[in-house]
Amino acid sequence: MEREREESREKRKNATGVETQIRKNKNLAQKWLMQAQVSPQAWQFCWALLSPDKVPEIQYFGASALHTKISRYWSDIPTDQYESLKTQLFSQIACFSSGSKMVLTRLCVALASLALNTMPEAWPGAVAEMVRVFQEEGGGVDGRARCLALLELLTVLPEEFQTSRLPQYRKGQVRGALGREWGSVCPLLQQLLRRADSPGAVKARVLRCLSSWVLLDVPLSESEGLVHDCFSALPDPELFDTAVEAIVNAISQPDSQRYVNTLLKLVPQVLALQDQLREAVQSGDMETCHGICRIAVTLGENHSRTLLEQVEHWQGFLALVNMIMFCTGIPGHYPVNETTSSLTLTFWYTLQDEIMSFELDRQTVYLQVYRPVYFQLVDVLLHKAQFPSDQEYASWSSDEKEQFRIYRVDISDTLMYVYEMLGAELLSNLYDKLGRLLTNTEQPTSWQHTEALLYGFQSIAETIDVNYSDVIPGLIGLIPRININNVQLADTVMFTIGALAEWLADHPVMLSSVLPLVLQALGNPDLSVSSVSTLKKICRECKYDLPPYATNIVAVSQEVLIKQIHKTSQCMWLMQALGFLLSALPVEDILRNLHSLITPYIQQLEKLADETPNPSNKLAIIHILGLLSNLFTTLDISKQDDESGEGSAPPVKTTPPPPGPNPVVVVLQQVFALIQTVLSKWLNDSQVVEAVCAIFEKSVKTLLHDFAPMVSQLSEMLGQMYSTIPQASALDLTRQMVHIFASETDHFPPIKALFELVTSVTLSIFQQGPRDHPDIVDSFMQLQAQALKRKPDLFLSESLDVKAVFHCGVLSLKFPEAPTVKSTCLFFTELLPHCSDVPPVARVVQEDGKLLVQAVLEGIGGGASRSLMDQFAEVLFCLNKHCFALLSVWLKEALQPPGFPSSRVTAEQKDTFSQQILRERVNKRRVKDIVKEFTLVCRGLHGTEYAAEY
Repeated sequence: MEREREESREKRKNATGVETQIRKNKNLAQKWLMQAQVSPQAWQFCWALLSPDKVPEIQYFGASALHTKISRYWSDIPTDQYESLKTQLFSQIACFSSGSKMVLTRLCVALASLALNTMPEAWPGAVAEMVRVFQEEGGGVDGRARCLALLELLTVLPEEFQTSRLPQYRKGQVRGALGREWGSVCPLLQQLLRRADSPGAVKARVLRCLSSWVLLDVPLSESEGLVHDCFSALPDPELFDTAVEAIVNAISQPDSQRYVNTLLKLVPQVLALQDQLREAVQSGDMETCHGICRIAVTLGENHSRTLLEQVEHWQGFLALVNMIMFCTGIPGHYPVNETTSSLTLTFWYTLQDEIMSFELDRQTVYLQVYRPVYFQLVDVLLHKAQFPSDQEYASWSSDEKEQFRIYRVDISDTLMYVYEMLGAELLSNLYDKLGRLLTNTEQPTSWQHTEALLYGFQSIAETIDVNYSDVIPGLIGLIPRININNVQLADTVMFTIGALAEWLADHPVMLSSVLPLVLQALGNPDLSVSSVSTLKKICRECKYDLPPYATNIVAVSQEVLIKQIHKTSQCMWLMQALGFLLSALPVEDILRNLHSLITPYIQQLEKLADETPNPSNKLAIIHILGLLSNLFTTLDISKQDDESGEGSAPPVKTTPPPPGPNPVVVVLQQVFALIQTVLSKWLNDSQVVEAVCAIFEKSVKTLLHDFAPMVSQLSEMLGQMYSTIPQASALDLTRQMVHIFASETDHFPPIKALFELVTSVTLSIFQQGPRDHPDIVDSFMQLQAQALKRKPDLFLSESLDVKAVFHCGVLSLKFPEAPTVKSTCLFFTELLPHCSDVPPVARVVQEDGKLLVQAVLEGIGGGASRSLMDQFAEVLFCLNKHCFALLSVWLKEALQPPGFPSSRVTAEQKDTFSQQILRERVNKRRVKDIVKEFTLVCRGLHGTEYAAEY
């Protein structure tokens, strides 16, 4: 007896200590409790903290600790204690059924976890026992509280199963056991939901419980009666939300499509909600509209095919489709007056996909019924896409306007998809409506209606080839008749013209109808994005038909640029547009236009170059350099096969350029000295240097070999720039020059000299400490890789310290920046194949290859991000392919030290990894898998949930 009293005192003392800790510092207490959970005294703490004299926060910690102990350390609990633990938990839940809700829930979760760990073997019929225990009288707890506690327990049981850490084989067993227990749960829920005297709180908890259980894939046929009861609960405002959730969860389960008869019974129940829906619309009850719409859409979206296949019930499903149509067209403007219509859009995709997936005969029958429905849908969507009145729109917040913009994009995507079903007839339909609207002089039309119809055209023309359509000429003819008195309408007119740019290229005679509108809009800052992007599209697609309009386009563009109407990004687009435009003109016309276009900027740049550097003139310099870059990006007087890339060879021009120097080169040579002057003052500023390099890089990419006259002087300037203050942008431009010109005999000497100079300067950066310059290291490694790919002879030079470059690569593999490591791996995968044909490379690999292997293994062992394992695998694959004999020695030596590359791998695992790598000399994919497997072992993640995601 005395010993029991001593134990009791000790328990209280421990609990008091815990309580003091919690009150002192909750964060510290949380940490302390997490440690206490694994200690032998944990059970005493848990029960003591649940004592009635503790505050709810303390009790909550106790219940949480219990749950953690049961869910995560189940194996620590002796089998003979299962029963007493279960009894104690039942007792505590009964005590707290009238107490703190948060503590009750946590205790229920703890008992649920115990049930999942013991069913079905150690605790068969667990749910039936739970129901029986809580239905028994006693304990001084009133029936309503016991009922709510039982429902809470039954609700959290499936939820705990969904998040439990049970092994996969146990999950299957337990899911089956829970499925069998539904027979004990269902009658209880039905009884409580159907009793007239059940309190609202009990019914709400029943509906929550049903929601939880149906997620276990309870057969829809077995929950049919309860789902019907949920529909009966919908008129009760207190139960509405939980009833909706339960219905939606029940009918959206993947397995539910098997129960065709049950689904057919649900259709009239959903249709019967239409009166409640209309009343909610009239009274402005958005929540009720939203809920009923969710039910209708869930049934339609999840079971379209099943319901379409029940041909004898076609009228019921058509009625459901029309109900969803009502939800799509629900009165009011999204998102201010309603938020329901957006829920329906994916349903229309699903229904269309199902109809079009049937064989042709059945598809034809369905299309007879549903094509008119989809034409109606187009009308509804265009009505919903209409802007509100100017006054109302002005009162919207910026967030509401942005939501409306996204909503219109969703409508646009839906219209584009619907076009696949309705075809050319849809365009004709839209054209007829627009024609009637614009030619009807008796009835004034709102700009919103016109804008919405144009938006429909734009949505389709942006992504669908409309070149065959016979209504586009009529549409182009109608556009000038539109009374553009509003920014939104003007924007849509512009975007519609832009969407038709490819059509205009095939029908250039129509350019005269629309080009004046675009040029007029250029002068309006409110139409900046739409007008400039439309002009750019027209100049790109129609450039060979634009020479008659070129003078006017250049003049208007110059005017808006000088007036600074547009923001920086639109100015850059406008320069790109002018580049496309000028490309199609004779060379003398290009030079004349270039002169008038850029002379003001050159003069401004000369003035800025004389000024003392400050933040204001820096922005002006970068702006002017950006304008020149964007102009030269698109000014290309000869056609080429494809965009310039960094593949094995530069793109090839398909038509020779006109004789004489390229206009871009002429301009660059004229401004070269000025650019050098700007650089001399701004060499310390990476943004200005980047802007200068961008001019030449974009010119090189566009002109390719036509840039040849500039190679020598640009190489010299780049070398001087980089020698003075190294910048990554200079290396990137050097890489581009190597890519295009390194293989040309005439240009090899300046390219070789530049390559050797920037390499030497960068090596000195490595000697001083490269960690502060990851961008330079990244660009340097990309340059070296490009040189090896395009002109390996560069590595034969005595002036190039190949050994030092190799060591820099090894060092770069250990950088924390993933892009730098990727570029370095690329360098090594380009270097290693040249062991056979470039003697300096062969020598350094033979002498120092082990360092490379060690660095790669270090990264795989945990020193680098897991996202880089494919790149490390490629380096190992290259080593195995080109240095097999050496690699086998290096791997053995590198993996010999204990604890390398990780303390978590055994010697046997390292040996297996080594053998696997050496075996794979052909299958690169297999090497990547081997490396991924090994890195997981090294990191202690093998077999974990993280590994499953990898």
